[in-house]
Amino acid sequence: MTTTVVPLNNPEGHYRASGSLRSEWTKLHTVRSTVWTLVTLVVASIGVSILACAETASHWATMSAVDKVGYDPTNLSLSGFALGQIAIGVLGVLIITAEYSTGTIRATLAAVPNRPLVLRTKAAVFGVVAFLVGEVVSFIVFLSGQALLSGRAPDAALGQPSVLRAVVLAGVHVAGLGLVAMGLGAIICHTAGAISALVGLLFIVPLILKALPDSIDNSLSQYFPSDVGSAMASVHQQAHTLSPLAALGVLWAYAVVGPGHRWVVDGQAGRLTGWSGQRTGTSDCKATFIVSE
Repeated sequence: MTTTVVPLNNPEGHYRASGSLRSEWTKLHTVRSTVWTLVTLVVASIGVSILACAETASHWATMSAVDKVGYDPTNLSLSGFALGQIAIGVLGVLIITAEYSTGTIRATLAAVPNRPLVLRTKAAVFGVVAFLVGEVVSFIVFLSGQALLSGRAPDAALGQPSVLRAVVLAGVHVAGLGLVAMGLGAIICHTAGAISALVGLLFIVPLILKALPDSIDNSLSQYFPSDVGSAMASVHQQAHTLSPLAALGVLWAYAVVGPGHRWVVDGQAGRLTGWSGQRTGTSDCKATFIVSE
């Protein structure tokens, strides 16, 4: 048996972005992993936020003055995203890696033989869904948290300065983090590897930084996704954190790097082979079409 690389030209007119968008939407909403991960996001975010607000409300009278100085009721009610972000990250990884692990990426690229287009439409569909879910959950956790705080501890209202901005950006952070995870999946193309990289980025590396001198920790930790999300969801900027808009810029820089790297690599491979097409197997991301004879 011999293998040969066959350069193919894109069949112009046989596929369009609109068709790829419909295909990606169908794949996203018809798999069980989407439902379960989004349910986990909703339950974890709301549950943790309610517990945090209830705990603060019940102990407000006995809290120390130091704890009260840094108190931010808006950020407190949005704290559940610290756990919920894992769920949206897992879904972002699966958007890419599930097709590679099952081999269905071959069918996808046979229908739309343009890897950059497939990646763009995946990101667009998933990004919109993650944004909408993130915004709905953000407003739910904010309103429920403030209801628990009202009358027992200082609370916040959407009409107060910067509160609405913090709530909206918390939902944006959900979408941005999902795209960061999708970028990791696009680079690594392996579910366990990409999720491990995501957990390391969110939790392990920040913990390692805590063991370093404060000057290093304070300088670097503010640029990691977890601290970026906290900065975006805060009404008042805390010490050693980015401003909300700067944090938003860092988040979307993260979100662009992964898919952008994959897009460039796939585009170069497509020019070399004549087609940004089929991959050789399910264990890597090489854009080479192989014919056996």
